[in-house]
Amino acid sequence: MPESQSETPSVGHRLWVRLSHWLITLTFFGLAFTGIEILMVHPRLYWGEVGNDLTPALIELPISRNYKHGGWENKVAFFDGKSSPISASRTYDIFNYNGWGRSLHFLLAWLLVITGSLYLVMGLFTGHFYKHIWPRLRELTPRAIYKDIVAHLRLKNIESTPGNYNLSQRITYALVIFWLFPVMLITGLTMSPAVTAALPFLLDWSGGLQSARTMHFLVSVALELFLILHFVMVIVTGFKKHIVAMTVAK
Repeated sequence: MPESQSETPSVGHRLWVRLSHWLITLTFFGLAFTGIEILMVHPRLYWGEVGNDLTPALIELPISRNYKHGGWENKVAFFDGKSSPISASRTYDIFNYNGWGRSLHFLLAWLLVITGSLYLVMGLFTGHFYKHIWPRLRELTPRAIYKDIVAHLRLKNIESTPGNYNLSQRITYALVIFWLFPVMLITGLTMSPAVTAALPFLLDWSGGLQSARTMHFLVSVALELFLILHFVMVIVTGFKKHIVAMTVAK
């Protein structure tokens, strides 16, 4: 019987898991909102150390009137030569209101760091990650992974109960906790001049300030897709069961 139709009783998560889950979720929504507002001011992403409106973009996002505006006066080179920096003045009023967004994004980021760090410490010392998240090596066989992926694609025979996750869930949660979130944190810190002044190796690690900004954006998109997929799977495998387990112990 598919798990979404089963009558498996709910088992509540530990209090620290429930609190950190909802706090991280709400904080991430705030970071996504303020992150979009920040991107609206300069919806262009580059790779390397520098980048601006007058240099080629790796990705250009159509999210504000600043997208491909083309409103420039004649460009002026600082010196003769193909590698010369150039300057030009805009001929229109750009969207440039992100002071509050940057401040709130920064504050929410530290809230996420504190909550995430506490979750990480508790998960390690209580054995939560080993028991419920980290997949066993013997489970990571091509046949087992294929079977689990097919079950998810068909939305049938998906075994998932609170605290007893299936293989795909554990692999995904492990990637999110131990890879995506750390990369998002490190690239976010790399964009802070105060942090890179004290830890300049972060710029070398990321390949430059603009590379860190681009990686930060791509990882945030991956996390947002994970959140959407996570919500869909909660509905498929029993919405009430999972909500009860993540809100009240039972």
